[in-house]
Amino acid sequence: MTKTENERPEAAGTFKEFISGHIDQVLDNMKIDQDLYRHYNVKRGLRNADGSGVLVGLTSVGSVVGYGMMEHETYPVPGRLLYRGIELRDLVRGFQSENRFGFEETVFLLLFGYLPKTGELEEFCRLLESMRTLKPGFKESAILHLPSPDVMNKLARCVLASYAFDENPDDVSTENVLRQSLELIAQLPTYAVYGYQAKAHYYMGQGLHMRNVEPGLSTAEHILALLRPHSAYTMLEAEILDLCLVLHAEHGGGNNSTFTTHVVSSTFTDTYSAIAGAILSLKGPRHGGANIQVCNMMDDIKAHVSDWSSRDEVASYLKDILDRKAFDGKGLIYGLGHAVYKISDPRAEILFEKARQLGEENPQSEAEFGLYQTVADIGAELLQAKTHSPNKPCINVDFYSGFVYKLLGIPVDLFTPLFAVGRIPGWCAHRLEELNSNSRIIRPAYKCIRPESKYVPMAQRV
Repeated sequence: MTKTENERPEAAGTFKEFISGHIDQVLDNMKIDQDLYRHYNVKRGLRNADGSGVLVGLTSVGSVVGYGMMEHETYPVPGRLLYRGIELRDLVRGFQSENRFGFEETVFLLLFGYLPKTGELEEFCRLLESMRTLKPGFKESAILHLPSPDVMNKLARCVLASYAFDENPDDVSTENVLRQSLELIAQLPTYAVYGYQAKAHYYMGQGLHMRNVEPGLSTAEHILALLRPHSAYTMLEAEILDLCLVLHAEHGGGNNSTFTTHVVSSTFTDTYSAIAGAILSLKGPRHGGANIQVCNMMDDIKAHVSDWSSRDEVASYLKDILDRKAFDGKGLIYGLGHAVYKISDPRAEILFEKARQLGEENPQSEAEFGLYQTVADIGAELLQAKTHSPNKPCINVDFYSGFVYKLLGIPVDLFTPLFAVGRIPGWCAHRLEELNSNSRIIRPAYKCIRPESKYVPMAQRV
């Protein structure tokens, strides 16, 4: 049966009218009995019963250490994060002691597997800078056309649009993927800032300012110059943003967005599809959006606690949050605890010092930084008591990163996109590893627990 072009179906009810009679069936058919997960020993979230991750792959890019193993039992250890076998603390201490920016060096380390020599790093920085320039027409077609109210959504679409501007997009040879990776690493900061500025203009009624900045800047300086009025920033601000990018650059193969990169890359699809998938994974509030949740929580605490220096008043309100009586009703203190780190998150420890430095330089923020410390201290005690854990939950990097971004004058809309800007070298390194390690397409098992049923002819359906 066919219809002519001019024939239209009869007017249908609205989605709301239709779904009102079907939502219960949808909900009934989308729920899995929680006891079945235990019955079939399902590794939910790819986690073992003791909290350790299920081993599904190998990597030489990065290592996240939060616990040890003795006689088949895990025990917590102070957190360590290694990039290509090098302690993150040592990497940061190295470039900071020489008053250098560290993100470009970190990108080189992750992609090429070793620390560059002076001339090598200088040549690499020039290469990245040469790749920052957007292709003719890209800004108009990919950024200004169909602006998005969500910058992460726009960021992913910009990456996908880059496919159309690539003369050789589907070649998965190492040389071609490396070229694509470097171009995306170089251009993602511009995608993010321009994407925010398009949102600010079309959705927030602000003027449209999309600057071209001077050459010779580091990635952190490039971001601030694009974002700030008159491209003004201090060297301390650039150094702190550079540090944030380094801290986010890599976190092992098991975090959700990097694992997404492995899963999508295992199909041998193009680089743009794989990196867009990682960005959209990071977009989720359970992953990259956690620092925004911390800021929202802290704003709520500031609004309901009159005396920020009163530990009793802070503790009382935190108890209400945990009891689902305050804030978002989810019973969570955001920024405390981590899936791997049990004693300490090395990224949070490094960032804490810079957060304190920023707070001390701004008297108006010093009291707020003190409140952050109080919430972290008391919140950890309350969570430990609630969970009966032998260890206090550690502060994770998200607890302070939003505070730091806010003091740098970075809009909340850019918090998670800057996380992506920092993490993309790690994603690209893992993609290259997946493509070059004789990997198999990632295809875990899901057991169907619904019994078989017979097809019922239409006339016999009740």
